[in-house]
Amino acid sequence: MDLVGNDSGGLVSQVLLAKYPERVGSLVLTNCDVDENNPPAAFLPLVELAKTGRLVDRFFMPQLDDKNLARSTKALGSVYSHPEKLTDETIEIYLRPLVENDRKKAQLREYTVALSQNVLVPLCQELRAWKGPARMVWGLKDTLFGVQWAEWLDRNLPGSRGVRKVEGANLFFPEELPEVIAEECQELWGV
Repeated sequence: MDLVGNDSGGLVSQVLLAKYPERVGSLVLTNCDVDENNPPAAFLPLVELAKTGRLVDRFFMPQLDDKNLARSTKALGSVYSHPEKLTDETIEIYLRPLVENDRKKAQLREYTVALSQNVLVPLCQELRAWKGPARMVWGLKDTLFGVQWAEWLDRNLPGSRGVRKVEGANLFFPEELPEVIAEECQELWGV
């Protein structure tokens, strides 16, 4: 299988690669947790809110109630290159399912708390042993996952084909610029 991962999906991709290297044909990672930056320090306040059971009421519900807040740099908008383009519908699609019932709120809380544990440092040797083709595509506007982590991956994945740096792009840039990801995948896969 060919893996393409962003944010926590990049974290999951690295775990899958380390645990089942024979199943992975290629890897494309964009801004995500890497090695010691798992989790990034700026994520820890959300973990604390989750641990105290206040994540939904303090972080998610205010954004659903005020879409302009959601577009701000203090909320969902902080991970977009162009948060002003976030539609009300997009905000609802991302956030509403997370809070629509008690079960989903509990799952969100558990998931957020689980992300507080660094699972990547122990997998470093397994990542270094994998020799398949890899490419990092990194948004340079992202404050959670700086480009130094893409460069770490480039140095530590033997089959790395380098880092493409995307100026002005934030964490969720693959959603805003899917053609960049498609281009990189096609080149990596020889399509």
